Amino acid sequence: MPIVVDIDVMLARRKMPVGTLAERVGITPANLAVLKNGRAKAVRFTTLEALCEVLDCQPGDLLRWEPEEREELESAGAESAG
Repeated sequence: MPIVVDIDVMLARRKMPVGTLAERVGITPANLAVLKNGRAKAVRFTTLEALCEVLDCQPGDLLRWEPEEREELESAGAESAG
């Protein structure tokens, strides 16, 4: 997936346990794990805002875009054409 979630990076910088972050943000540790492991399909702005507030960071510190590998794009194009 081209959107990468860097919550682990911010947790390490803040020396904060995952459980503490989940509690302060107001989400379950399971939902935080889904988000930080990149398995989430969406994130609410209220959750993103709470994460930024607790971690004292900007949304761009938590989320970044990485282009897909060129080979993946080419194989996807070949499959749809065939």
